[in-house]
Amino acid sequence: MNPFASIGRAVLTVLAHIGRLALFTARALAGIVSPPIYTRLILSQMIRIGYFSLPVVGLTAFFTGGVLALQIYLGGNRFGAEAIVPQVVVLAVTRELGPVIAGLMIAGRVGAAIAAEIGTMKVTEQIDALTTLATNPIKYLVVPRIVAAVISMPILTAIGDSIGVMGGYAVSVYSLNFTGYTYLKNTMDFAHQDDIIALMGCYNGFNSKGGAQGVGNATTNAVVSSSILILAADYVLTALLFHK
Repeated sequence: MNPFASIGRAVLTVLAHIGRLALFTARALAGIVSPPIYTRLILSQMIRIGYFSLPVVGLTAFFTGGVLALQIYLGGNRFGAEAIVPQVVVLAVTRELGPVIAGLMIAGRVGAAIAAEIGTMKVTEQIDALTTLATNPIKYLVVPRIVAAVISMPILTAIGDSIGVMGGYAVSVYSLNFTGYTYLKNTMDFAHQDDIIALMGCYNGFNSKGGAQGVGNATTNAVVSSSILILAADYVLTALLFHK
């Protein structure tokens, strides 16, 4: 009934989770720089994380760019500032919405899949079997996924940014009567001015327990924690890079 005891338990639980995550991250980073390197597994995970995520990232970015162009036009139309649509779309997509949306989509698709896959291996003792066979589970399961995510995410973000800008172009030209050449020229002129997901999926999968319910909880925790960290990192990077 002591409120201080409850607060203390909560603080200790949070610190314990942070400590386990820090140790897990250190083991994963050590595995990246030490042999052996499972090249085939890395390439396989790049296909799963990167190539198979292109449709969801592309569609989301396209419609986001289109909606953004429409909303900016409707807002700017009240003040006679419709011409700013290309500049604001490319700024919002490349600096903010493109990377964040790509990260959130990958967190929902890949983070959940990784947590469920590794969590199932954990509760069915397949990870223990790897250890018995003298195979480091961090090297075999975690490192390929982290390396693949680190390589794939910038590529997916660049593709998502491009598709998002083209979504704004499509709506502006075909629905708002913008001139295509002028829109692209303004976009290019203004543009010249200026992975967390795999780690959280692997961590929550490795720490899952309690059968199917534990795997489900690990999957949920992976998506939620990845999404929160993506938004927090977005704020920090925006404040550091663009705040004046």
